[in-house]
Amino acid sequence: MQHSSATLPVILTGDRTTGPLHLGHYVGSLKNRVTLQTTHQQYLLLADAQALTDNAHNPGGVRDNVLEIATDYLAVGIDPNLTTICLQSHLPALADLTLLYMNFVTVARLERNPTIKDEIQARGFGRDIPAGFLCYPVAQAADITGFKATIVPVGEDQAPLIEQTNEIVRRINRQAGADVLPEARALVPRVGRLPGIDGKAKMSKSRGNAIQLSARADEIREAVRRMFTDPNHIKASDPGRVEGNVVFTYLDAFDDDHIAVEELKARYIRGGLGDGIVKKRLEDVLQALLAPIRDRRRALARDPSHVLQVIKRGTAQAREITDATLRDVRAALGLFTLN
Repeated sequence: MQHSSATLPVILTGDRTTGPLHLGHYVGSLKNRVTLQTTHQQYLLLADAQALTDNAHNPGGVRDNVLEIATDYLAVGIDPNLTTICLQSHLPALADLTLLYMNFVTVARLERNPTIKDEIQARGFGRDIPAGFLCYPVAQAADITGFKATIVPVGEDQAPLIEQTNEIVRRINRQAGADVLPEARALVPRVGRLPGIDGKAKMSKSRGNAIQLSARADEIREAVRRMFTDPNHIKASDPGRVEGNVVFTYLDAFDDDHIAVEELKARYIRGGLGDGIVKKRLEDVLQALLAPIRDRRRALARDPSHVLQVIKRGTAQAREITDATLRDVRAALGLFTLN
């Protein structure tokens, strides 16, 4: 059963179906989602349509990762009785809303969006930008408003996308002469973007610097062993730097004993604490965190039909909601209807 109260604040969140989820996803969003689903009406979008904006060359991979990511959701504790898990490409109202909203935003505004500018540069598109990618903020606005969400958990670097959504909302409401759509606010997690184990970039499977939620015990051990620390901390007796030290960044994110972590930092800075001891503590923390997730994931993977049914049921529920929003927007704008 879904939440019965219509007064619960509405959250929309989700992931592009480009690969299995990793620790960066967990600390950045998944952990919060598990908590928030008990106090909010939460919709979790498997964003396969948006995944195609820069993966049109690999539609099979986008398709295959739908079940992979949904399995990750359930394994970390997302409860489909509390959270609606749905498939973006099977919610046609979102595509219709995207097309409508494109008339309320300019190309120049899209190109000025800081998040889009950074992503274009990172991908080396130059002027060969896929139109779908450039219009990503409009599609995201359709996703958010399609569910009339007022809270959107995002990383700090994604906050400009929420502001662009609200700009579109204000334009629609002004054109309609009524508050048809609510504005949303960004919910930024306490822990920022988790770096990769190499310390050089954000955690990403494509960069080979990620620890997946499904990682085996030996893979976790090897990843921690390879983690970037302080290159000048050669001997245990040498004073070490905590800033930029990936091991301590991960301990801050995953070790619940914050007092003990602060004591380790002080010892490391003074000198007298080897990297091996710190890495062993982190490995123990990550093994304890990921072992039950991995076990649940294995059990779920043995019954993919169950995961598929969760997606089908959630998508049917989401279709009713997004279809109703589309009707509201069309009526408010005075568009022609055949009904």
